[in-house]
Amino acid sequence: MADGPKTRVLVIDDAHLVRLYFRQALEAAGYEVDEALNGLEALEKILVLPPDLLVVDVNMPRMDGMTFLRALRQMEGPVSSIPALVTTTESGPQDIAAARAAGANFFLTKPVAQDALVEFAGLLCGLPA
Repeated sequence: MADGPKTRVLVIDDAHLVRLYFRQALEAAGYEVDEALNGLEALEKILVLPPDLLVVDVNMPRMDGMTFLRALRQMEGPVSSIPALVTTTESGPQDIAAARAAGANFFLTKPVAQDALVEFAGLLCGLPA
């Protein structure tokens, strides 16, 4: 990544090991990473300091990823268009369609390879390959 402000990523997942795995991959690639345990916590963090990219799990307590994305896409202002990369173990065509309908920009099935995560993060953030 080029010098200057780091690209900020908010990883939203209720599983500590998944957040750690994604954090390690993204920080090694030069991203600044924050974490949220569910969609409600993510919405609060976004209102305080909007990230450049969201990495969103589907199945979480309190507010799942699809509900979170629908709420985010209905918000006013630039936060409604933050790119979102959905990661989940559910990979059927109906799951992909539901993620797109909720507002996901891309969909990766877990387990996600670290290089794939970094590659698609860069693409969604408009960074050079």
